[in-house]
Amino acid sequence: MPETIHTLHPDKKQGVKISQEKYDIIRKAILATLRKQREMTFMSLSRAVEKEVDGNFDGSVTWYVTTVKLDLEARGLIKRVPGSRPQLVKLV
Repeated sequence: MPETIHTLHPDKKQGVKISQEKYDIIRKAILATLRKQREMTFMSLSRAVEKEVDGNFDGSVTWYVTTVKLDLEARGLIKRVPGSRPQLVKLV
């Protein structure tokens, strides 16, 4: 049985249980992308991660980016830029 992780949510809402392997792939791509850019919009991040995984991912990349991004926010690794529209995210 594949390993899973129960994600966290920055607003203390219920997280979701996802594949540890998929979580690790998206987490690595998000962090690598944000290390290259000072800050970026969520949509730019999502597109960059999609290019990073380059079709070698089974599932909706955008859904996983959203889920893992929220988890990384809850863990204090990334944060939203307050008052930004569209939403900007950056490494802590």
